[in-house]
Amino acid sequence: MGISLGANQYGKAETHVVRITRDGSHHEIRDLTVSIALRGDFAAAHLEGDQANVLPTDTQKNVVFAFAREPGVGATEVFALDLARHFADICGPVEVARVTVHETAWGRITVDGAPHDHAFVRTGHETRTAAVTVQGRGADQRAWVVSGIQDLVVLKSTGSEFRGFLADRYTTLADTDDRVLATSLVIDWRHASATVDDADPGAWDDRFTRVRERLLARFAAVHSLALQQTLWEMGKGVLETEPALDEVRLKAPNLHHFLVDLQPFGLANPGEVFFAADRPYGLIQANVVRDDAADPGLAWPDDAVR
Repeated sequence: MGISLGANQYGKAETHVVRITRDGSHHEIRDLTVSIALRGDFAAAHLEGDQANVLPTDTQKNVVFAFAREPGVGATEVFALDLARHFADICGPVEVARVTVHETAWGRITVDGAPHDHAFVRTGHETRTAAVTVQGRGADQRAWVVSGIQDLVVLKSTGSEFRGFLADRYTTLADTDDRVLATSLVIDWRHASATVDDADPGAWDDRFTRVRERLLARFAAVHSLALQQTLWEMGKGVLETEPALDEVRLKAPNLHHFLVDLQPFGLANPGEVFFAADRPYGLIQANVVRDDAADPGLAWPDDAVR
């Protein structure tokens, strides 16, 4: 019976870097958590303990800090591309480099009606994400970019139904034509190309803003017959308005809100007081793909990269 080494990778996870750009007393802040995964010829490290092909993860961390200084942090996707291309180019044993960036947003504190130059406050709980995968080097190098957002918590207090579902002897859930619909969304969208207009450094950021706005608008406007239908309409709405995107992947836990029975207290409850349950929860996932989408290649992480 033979035993062999299967898929493997290594890298530096969750390097937290804060980049402050100073223009006199006026400052800009970017808050990034960067994870790196390298795949390639690392069998000797596992089988023999030979580290000759291994770029230390400490070095990878140092590269993140150095690149935050120069060339600096522009769009999240560009920073991830710069890092992934660096590791793919300079490390001979590396066949695939994947860089994932999570960005925490900060907003300016308002003082006397005006935004302060260098005092900030965390804005919301959502996180902007970017995942870049680079394969090969030189003229044969290929790159894939996936942007996204996670922990985007949304709620509709009406305009949602759930009825006509399959029932068996264990079903206790009643049909409803008016319920609270709430979820904490994780959404990723795959770009058809790793290149966005280089003449416009804000093009990646502009696309992110448009996608986020479209997702929220569809969640709000669609009368939901099920969370599944809502996810489909949100993903379809993005692809209809963003021709440079090929695919949208959505994951949504159903954050259940149950109407509280106030009759023991002599009180009516006309859809106003709810118990918000955090678990267990339904978990709904959907991929929405353009019919003529390019092959996804290595855009999405497989089990060896997660």
